[in-house]
Amino acid sequence: MNEQEIINRTAVPITVSSMMRDMRYLGMQEDDNVLVHSSLSSLGWVCGGAQAVIQALLNSIGVGGTVIMPAQSGDWSDPREWENPPVPSEWINTIYDEMPAFDALITPTRGMGRIAELFRLFPGTFRSQHPQVSFCSNGKYAEHVTCDHPLTPQFGVDSPLGKLYDIGAKVLLLGVGFDSCTSFHLAEAKLTNMPTKRMGTAMMKDGERVWEWFTDFAYDSSDFTMIGERFEAESNLQRGKIGNADCVLFDLKEAVDFASKYLEKHRMNN
Repeated sequence: MNEQEIINRTAVPITVSSMMRDMRYLGMQEDDNVLVHSSLSSLGWVCGGAQAVIQALLNSIGVGGTVIMPAQSGDWSDPREWENPPVPSEWINTIYDEMPAFDALITPTRGMGRIAELFRLFPGTFRSQHPQVSFCSNGKYAEHVTCDHPLTPQFGVDSPLGKLYDIGAKVLLLGVGFDSCTSFHLAEAKLTNMPTKRMGTAMMKDGERVWEWFTDFAYDSSDFTMIGERFEAESNLQRGKIGNADCVLFDLKEAVDFASKYLEKHRMNN
């Protein structure tokens, strides 16, 4: 959707103050710790764009809260698995040898959207050191959430998701669906007999750039929309609008626990 189409679909400009009112009505409160998945275009025409959205989020939770966003960098993965687009097979070894090491300060996100990409650069934001699935965080628990992110399991109990589970975080789906709900991966990591796969990335190790191979769970988000629909039918999550965006706010721990039970019953038994 281009900017003219977004303007045509917006009755009045979306502002920091109007978004804060919408966030409060949705159920966000001061001192909340909120994992945000977002789509800027879904909001309508925002006065100040991604910067305004981030300011509204930080203002809404105040100095006692924390905003967290995924900062995944899919380019730092095994090029043999790239599909959108694929690269010629004769390029693979060059990529293994020459891909720069992940750097939390400069490595860009991929597919996270303009809000998440700007958030990683915001003053006071911390970023975890995982070369593929890092998280960014700003606020009271920012450093705690992002420190010591293990290479594997990348979405396990010691990851930022596990820490958010422990501190009682909420999840805000801002104009996106449950297929973007990263916290469901924590439920996968808790499964017994979860399949695994070989992964690779360019990273720093012992002061040198290396291509590191590792084994992790074969995470699969293909049934996350179904899990979310079932969860919504059985929980008291809050739906509402922020600007023009359809939004959902819910408890992360409650969602992960529900997903764990669902996956044990429906995926592990198939």
